[in-house]
Amino acid sequence: MTSLTGKILKAPDESRKSFLEIADLSHSFAGNGRDRRILNHVSFSIARGELVCLIGQSGCGKSTILNIIAGFLRPTSGHCLLEGKSVIGPGPDRCVVFQEDALFPWLTVRENIAFGLKSGSLSLKGHFEEVDRFLELVDLQGYGDYLPREISGGMKQRVALARVLIRSPQLLLMDEPFGALDAQIRENIQELLIKLWQKGSQTILFVTHDVQEAIALADRVLLLEHDSRQIREELVIPLDRPRDRGSEMFQAYCRQLRQGL
Repeated sequence: MTSLTGKILKAPDESRKSFLEIADLSHSFAGNGRDRRILNHVSFSIARGELVCLIGQSGCGKSTILNIIAGFLRPTSGHCLLEGKSVIGPGPDRCVVFQEDALFPWLTVRENIAFGLKSGSLSLKGHFEEVDRFLELVDLQGYGDYLPREISGGMKQRVALARVLIRSPQLLLMDEPFGALDAQIRENIQELLIKLWQKGSQTILFVTHDVQEAIALADRVLLLEHDSRQIREELVIPLDRPRDRGSEMFQAYCRQLRQGL
């Protein structure tokens, strides 16, 4: 695999390839009497605890990859392995955050977050304490009794994050979750995601088509090419966090990634 600068990237250590492995993955949909190829022999790996962004133009198959990893779709061919085991369906070790917050409108913020807790996993007191802890983590103290219609779009995505993180998934799959938010709110919630990721132990695969978002968040960026339906480029982002979006290095990585797109 090459970087966006054309240099050959050193293959990761075997110990860093063992968490999520996508191997020769292809997928097609039937339509108009013929198969439409969505993914074409896609391969990549993600290490435990990594935050990887998958970027590409609309319709290139990014969401299809997420749906296969989540267990919602079975690939036409190839393998999706999580800790060496084939993914054959949804499981509690994986959670998905979509662009739409998908909150239950009849439940309060507190009740939406609590929905992620396993029944009987905690005492009633522990249940309330855990929900309060996540309300604080996502900066929503005082909003626990509000309904989704009574809070902003950014707050709704904070609730959606808390609802999946309270389940302690090993792998968090994020499908352009901040795409509908205003620019400043989007930056704020990106920074919140980094803080939550650094405090927890989740591995994150984050789908986006936004170059700055990818550079702001990722340890590595994988570029899914629209024409070939393959991972064509990989960009390692060694910048310290929090990242200065106005810095020369940040902007240089953005230019490299735009050239690849």
